[in-house]
Amino acid sequence: MPHSTAHNQPAPAPSSVGAATLKIDDRTMELPIVEGTESERAIDISKLRQETGHITVDPAYGNTGSCNSAITFIDGEKGILRYRGVPIEQLAERSTFIETAWLLIYGQFPTRKQLSSFSGLLTTHQMLHEGLRNHFDGFPNTAHPMAILSSMINAVSCYHQDVMDMEDDETFESAAARLLSKTRTIAAAAYKASIGRPIIYPRPDLNYCQNFLHMMFSLPYSEHEPNPDVVDALQLFLILHADHEQNCSTSTVRMVGSSGANLFASCSAGVCALWGPLHGGANVAVIQMLHEIHDQKITMKEYVQRVKKREVKLMGFGHRVYKNYDPRAKILKGAADKVLATLKVHDPMLDLARELEETALEDSYFKDRNLYPNVDFYSGIILRAMGIPVNMFTVMFAIGRMPGWIAHWREQWLDTASRIARPRQVYTGQTLRDYVPMDQRG
Repeated sequence: MPHSTAHNQPAPAPSSVGAATLKIDDRTMELPIVEGTESERAIDISKLRQETGHITVDPAYGNTGSCNSAITFIDGEKGILRYRGVPIEQLAERSTFIETAWLLIYGQFPTRKQLSSFSGLLTTHQMLHEGLRNHFDGFPNTAHPMAILSSMINAVSCYHQDVMDMEDDETFESAAARLLSKTRTIAAAAYKASIGRPIIYPRPDLNYCQNFLHMMFSLPYSEHEPNPDVVDALQLFLILHADHEQNCSTSTVRMVGSSGANLFASCSAGVCALWGPLHGGANVAVIQMLHEIHDQKITMKEYVQRVKKREVKLMGFGHRVYKNYDPRAKILKGAADKVLATLKVHDPMLDLARELEETALEDSYFKDRNLYPNVDFYSGIILRAMGIPVNMFTVMFAIGRMPGWIAHWREQWLDTASRIARPRQVYTGQTLRDYVPMDQRG
């Protein structure tokens, strides 16, 4: 772990505000109560096993804080999301994806010089080593782009040994720029390889989002000129997905990173975690649900009744953290209306999505259960309007989430008190027994 500087401080420890009393049999133990900067309180049980021999059981970690973090704040009850203290609504309206990435990673807005320098690094490192192009030929054209993305992120690191050790801030910045830039190039190349078309090189004159669309849709004989409104919508999508506190994939990045694994390996693991249909694949499930409603000509009231009878699932509604309207969904809903109107795209899926939202929110069943639209509900509609194929939806999520993964890996890297993550368990298997020879097993 490096020595931190004034520019690079680990997350501060929460303040001690009292104690909770735990009684186990005839013994009493005082457990510190700590409080974060937004008045969130937690009971510190870090010495529980050491002093009592007991552990806590919390399946899926719904009540367990795994770390201190100064990156993202969520208030699920009020529908609040802030990156480094800045409301997501302000970033969505005024910021760019690269500026937001810097903010997440370093905790401050970049100066004009810092942003220019970092953007220059992204341009410098956006190409893939020519040796990597042969790797794409090794995947069958049926390979999922997420499998290719995860594999290629690890493969990229093999060609850049100079940034593997992370000895100082400059080395880290170079590694972060490489990962952010090359992830986008890999993603577009994976798509091209999957449809049997030539891989397109990035252009140094285009910005981050323009370049991705260029690499996705250009052909050797036909340059794709990205529509400015599509570029803006892509930028908005990426900003809204850039971080979301200790979710499954981010926790995976921190878990892997806690072992001392390098940035590339840790974020590759994050891609695998994100691939799951309950995490990054949820927007795909929304589109599949809308297609089912459309193709089977099911009325919305009928579908809602099926949901209430638990015959089918309502995808894109409700969230593990938010007990209110997901603030990202509000922003994406407006963006979806604008993009489709600008592109003159009539998407029956959007009409169905609007009708489904209206029908569900008029029903007390959903309100009483805090089932409001989440970010996945409209993100798939926007990606469809851009021409992004469904099997690339989760890859788009991964591109957006990369700054958050890098920020969390770095925050842990700077923490000199960080230890390798090692959850406990309550064993429920067989007690001590003897080996049974083969001739006695029946």
